[in-house]
Amino acid sequence: MNKTSMVEFKNVSKSFGPIQALKDITFNIQEGEFVFISGASGAGKTTILRLLIGQFKPTSGEIIIDGTPIHKMKKSAVPRLRQSIGTVYQDYRLLPERTIRENIEVALAVKSVPEKEWRERVDQVLNVVGLKDRANLFPAQISGGELQRASLARALVINPKLILADEPTGNLDWKNAESMLELFEKINKEGKTLIVTTHNQAILVKSKKRIIELEDGKIIHDQKSH
Repeated sequence: MNKTSMVEFKNVSKSFGPIQALKDITFNIQEGEFVFISGASGAGKTTILRLLIGQFKPTSGEIIIDGTPIHKMKKSAVPRLRQSIGTVYQDYRLLPERTIRENIEVALAVKSVPEKEWRERVDQVLNVVGLKDRANLFPAQISGGELQRASLARALVINPKLILADEPTGNLDWKNAESMLELFEKINKEGKTLIVTTHNQAILVKSKKRIIELEDGKIIHDQKSH
């Protein structure tokens, strides 16, 4: 059975004034694939993720997610697009005055999921990321590795087909980075498509996944998983 495309970039360029962040980028990521986007700081990794969540439009080219041409999308449709994508940030983006459970519930509230479903869904993702016993603690009371797993739980709770993670191991030591990688692999095996940016070579070597390598806004290498 042929897998369908989840993400397509067709000749995408993006400029910010005189700075060309992406130069004629083309790639195709299939449903259920796990792909790393690597490259030095400033290579264009984060620009790709920001284009995928509709933070801005490409200067030229086409971007298609799950059959929807998002480069043509009206601004008013962007929030709905974001509700269908799970996003994990390097700086966690957790609300300090809310518990871990409440932070995850925010994603359900934004997506208008009925409140009666919240407890079961939050418990389920807390189990997946191994934070069930941390649910009622506040972000300041847990470690960096646990904060990143809480951020992943919040991305998962909306049951997205596509998960984007921007340098998710950037602030973590090797043990926690490895544990995040194992979680991503587990989630990928459940059928989710993952796009993860990283400049961590050790993670790339260990994962044996497809790597799209960027340099100065261009793809210099697209290595299929082995």
